[in-house]
Amino acid sequence: MRRTSTAIALLLVAMAAPAVASSFAGTSAGATSGGISASSGSTSGNDKVLLEARSDAASFVATEGRIRGVRLEAALRHLREQSGAARNASDLALARSILAL
Repeated sequence: MRRTSTAIALLLVAMAAPAVASSFAGTSAGATSGGISASSGSTSGNDKVLLEARSDAASFVATEGRIRGVRLEAALRHLREQSGAARNASDLALARSILAL
């Protein structure tokens, strides 16, 4: 549950500064993946939805929304159910926040 709160906090930061979130996601995607795989066994089901959507989110951001994977769709739905701020955010902003995790 705490990690989900962290994900939502990162989401809010990413929405407030999309350019920073975009730059952060672009530079940290490779570095973060090792940490995620090492800790994925201890994450809750909610966090797994977001973590598993990273690849789809990267494709979505890279193609400016032309490629939409099913895992990204599940993560967008999950975020919007969990956060009022996410309900008003664009799919692209949410995808960038997923990459920033």
